[in-house]
Amino acid sequence: MKRFGRSPGRISQELTSGTNNRPSARRRAPTIASEIDRYLRSGESDKHSFAWPGRDLLERTGPASNALREALVQEVLQRAPNPPVPAGLASIDLPRFTRRKVTPMVRGLFPAAEQEVVLGVLARSVIFLTPASVAEVLRTNHWDSTAWMLANLYLVSAGAEPLSSDAPYIVGLSEAATCYVAMSYFDPGLPLEDFLVHEAAHLFHNCKRTAIGLPCSRQREWLLQIDFRKRETFAYSCEAYSRLLEMGDGRASREALLDEHADGSLPACDYVDPDEYLQILRTAVAARNGFKQILAACAARGPRRPAAAARRR
Repeated sequence: MKRFGRSPGRISQELTSGTNNRPSARRRAPTIASEIDRYLRSGESDKHSFAWPGRDLLERTGPASNALREALVQEVLQRAPNPPVPAGLASIDLPRFTRRKVTPMVRGLFPAAEQEVVLGVLARSVIFLTPASVAEVLRTNHWDSTAWMLANLYLVSAGAEPLSSDAPYIVGLSEAATCYVAMSYFDPGLPLEDFLVHEAAHLFHNCKRTAIGLPCSRQREWLLQIDFRKRETFAYSCEAYSRLLEMGDGRASREALLDEHADGSLPACDYVDPDEYLQILRTAVAARNGFKQILAACAARGPRRPAAAARRR
């Protein structure tokens, strides 16, 4: 996730935790109106949906989620009724554009036999949050908390007030095999910034190989095995290196661009060590296949081989 450190899965689990037990008689029972208000203000929701009528959880959760999402859609449309769409997005062939952007990264990270499969998935993975797409995205996203974050992503990119001053500032978010990207992608930005590539890089640790028809093993469950602590470092490094390849004509030119980057604005993320990030990029620029160097620096280390007496479980 661009500009935010935790993975969508963890975010969803945390923001949907809500109330764990039925409200006691001593506390005021939540109402539908109060739960909708809480959700719009914070993204939090009661996973048991006690404010909604129903004999059991299954009867309550569907209507509850529908009500929260519809309130979210109406609030977003009211705050940003008709934002302008960037000219670059209005007539874009999105799959073709995405494929062009991610091809160097995929060619550098995957064996030849897998590249076309991965490129096909990534070409279909990107969704720009625009006035034409935002309502459907907010209504259909699996997690209430993720929908709330996407609403704030859209509002900020549309020049409107977010739902909360505590909402994280993000311009992209990845979940499973989908990348959500803000319209601000087409605004003038920093030279080494490309948050479409950034979010696509996150898909490699969000998406399982079997989900797209690739063989897997115990050691290769995900498209790429990225260390949990290095996920943002990996995505930012792929993003910057991709831009270095686009902008620089040869190693000397890319090293000069990297020096400028080092003296300028580095990733605004608490989970990225600036010195480590720059060292990874310097190694990548000096290598024949820089993406492989980035992967080597951020790869998850396999579990220690168990002792012979403890191998059976």
